[in-house]
Amino acid sequence: MRAVVINCTLKATPQLSATEALADVVADSLRERGVEVSAFRAADLSLPSGTATDMGGSDAWPGVHDLLTGASVLLVASPARLGRPSSLAWRVLERMSAMRSETGEDGRPLAYDRVAGVVATGEEDGARHAACGICGALADIGYTIPGHAWIHAPGDPREAARDRPRALRAAGALAANLVTTARALEAHPLERPPS
Repeated sequence: MRAVVINCTLKATPQLSATEALADVVADSLRERGVEVSAFRAADLSLPSGTATDMGGSDAWPGVHDLLTGASVLLVASPARLGRPSSLAWRVLERMSAMRSETGEDGRPLAYDRVAGVVATGEEDGARHAACGICGALADIGYTIPGHAWIHAPGDPREAARDRPRALRAAGALAANLVTTARALEAHPLERPPS
């Protein structure tokens, strides 16, 4: 099983990112369950705004699209800014919206039988609101969103997320739910929607 972690922090590598620190805890928990994880920061890529899979030129999205279609699990990590997901998170979701009209060889929507979750950082109410928006968009694209599909670890962002018991418990629960749901969909795929 493969997973992709898209970190939508506004900070490019190598700047420190509390969002990445928390996403790494979830990624480690996925790896403990035998999942192969690929992670990157959207801020490090050339991602023009738009809703097409390939905008041409130096657009890096086609490579991201290939990662998404090769993975059973997606984790979107975003800081909450003014109670909303980061602008990069919305750009990623806008680019993913092309998947709504894309189908696999079996004629089913491309995102079907894939699961998604969210890591949100920042002030708790804002993080909750941001996570709900991201989960709603991912479900609209076709991803399955399991219960307890997002985490926010309150506390000082300068304190390592992996040193906080609550963060470790939440990351473990999120990873377990993502993997269990992905395995269930692998065994029992969603039906093709009516045409």
